[in-house]
Amino acid sequence: MRKTFVEKLLLYAKKYPSLMVVTGDLGYSVFEPFMQKFPEKFINAGIAEQNMMGMSAGLALSGKIVFAYSITPFATVRPLEQIRVDICYHNLPVRIIGTGAGLSYGTLGPTHHGTEDLALMRAMPNMAVCAPADKYELAKIMDASMKMKTPLYIRIGRSQEPDVHSFPPPLKIGKGLEVYSKGGDFAIISCGNMVHTALQAAAILFKEGKKGKVISMHTIKPLDSALVLSLAKKMPLFTLEEHSIIGGLGSAVAETLADAGVCPPVFERFALPDAFQKAVGKHEFLRMKNGLTPEAVAKKIIKKL
Repeated sequence: MRKTFVEKLLLYAKKYPSLMVVTGDLGYSVFEPFMQKFPEKFINAGIAEQNMMGMSAGLALSGKIVFAYSITPFATVRPLEQIRVDICYHNLPVRIIGTGAGLSYGTLGPTHHGTEDLALMRAMPNMAVCAPADKYELAKIMDASMKMKTPLYIRIGRSQEPDVHSFPPPLKIGKGLEVYSKGGDFAIISCGNMVHTALQAAAILFKEGKKGKVISMHTIKPLDSALVLSLAKKMPLFTLEEHSIIGGLGSAVAETLADAGVCPPVFERFALPDAFQKAVGKHEFLRMKNGLTPEAVAKKIIKKL
């Protein structure tokens, strides 16, 4: 996804003279093509993410189109006050990009794990929150962001995420995408880099005679409540995300169901526990330890059906 992100920035830089990209002392290998062609549009704020967000707010106030980029916890947790007061309070169209979502930076430990970002950004007034499943969804969300006049947080993976789509989907912010539809035995609502895992789990379930649906809920805020309620009235519902069980996609879906007084036949959230990771290892290893592999998810769903 990072490659697509920079490719889109290169296109925007040619089209929009006011484009600015701000980062916190990272992404050199990623941003080199952009830095070489448009050095005047690139600012390295250094390891000072609070300043980076304050700077981004100031640039937006002066009419610039701003993308602020950093590793997920450093784009959200560290500069939260500046995001809240400088960006959201003034309702500024700053596009915050958090890379390395979830446990992507596995071996670097909890300091680099991005497991609370969706909860934090959902709580910010005026902030929209997106987690694209692949490069195609990211490109569509970035295009839509160029017309937005309000803050936006985009959560992306680290690199080399498998594609969910084979071509650009008809994506609209705030509207979920049905990426798999074989029947009505279950529905898995997922987001970000876990949508591919949801598809793999659905394929395992299909072999077991269970035919369902997979939804890419690329926008967590505003959530596609109409789609959630429609599914909940018809079939067992599951959410799948690489984020804390608290405050993410599963919480947003649960809140929607509770507010509407709708109770699906089965509802369960698959996510990370409310705890720091005690194990250290590669991304795939940590997913396995937390029961977020296709096999583990499929096994849990079968027990509930």
